[in-house]
Amino acid sequence: MARTVVLTGASSGIGRELALALARPDCAMLLMGRDAGRLAATAETAAAKGATVETAGVDVADADAMAACLTAFDDTAPVDLVIANAGRSAGSVPGESRRGDPPGALADLVATNLVGAGNTVLPLLPRMMTRGRGRLVFVGSLAAVRALPDMAAYSASKAGLAAWATALRGQLSGTGVGVSLVQPGFVTSPMSARHLGIKPLEMSAERAARRIVAAIEAGRAVDTFPRGLAILSWLCARLPPGLSDRAIAPFATRIRQEDTVEQD
Repeated sequence: MARTVVLTGASSGIGRELALALARPDCAMLLMGRDAGRLAATAETAAAKGATVETAGVDVADADAMAACLTAFDDTAPVDLVIANAGRSAGSVPGESRRGDPPGALADLVATNLVGAGNTVLPLLPRMMTRGRGRLVFVGSLAAVRALPDMAAYSASKAGLAAWATALRGQLSGTGVGVSLVQPGFVTSPMSARHLGIKPLEMSAERAARRIVAAIEAGRAVDTFPRGLAILSWLCARLPPGLSDRAIAPFATRIRQEDTVEQD
């Protein structure tokens, strides 16, 4: 198990449950999130399990602030596990006949879900490579396997994350730094509560976190779950375009517009 962990999006959902699953007496943690109250609650619970916990309310889209925070933490506690979990969602809006993302969603989601993941790992990567150990974990989505028509920007940001993580895994081969891409389906969380369509095989955040921790411990390169939905998404993506579009139609949804919430 990792001794020093950086985790973004730790305020709620999968991030909170990952923090609690990884917390233990010999673990130092930097938990990052933008909801100060919920982040403090996560940190308190993790500390009660014996972990040494620091928190930071830094926006992952702010490259300079992320680099300063991450390198300062690494100076005192060399990091061996980085989990880029923070993310945002958007999609077709309830009450509107037009399908599509709200204005600015593509730039906003790519800045957080893709570029923000880079801002999380890149400041620490040269240090981890020098030490010759560690693991980078990217929390993606099944929406990267087969894009969702009502969540185009979200799907694109997660597909970009999957491509970058896959390429990075090859780049880092032989360095001692591993890469894991996890792609959950529907997970019960504040983000999921905004999703007004069907959510087949939805699982609890605690169960999803246990699955991700198991993937980290096993050193899996890719873990896409739940299995049934992952297989259906994979098959749908490989159908002829017309059939694929009809197959994905039952997943039509609307995304309730609220304040941003951390990735689940």
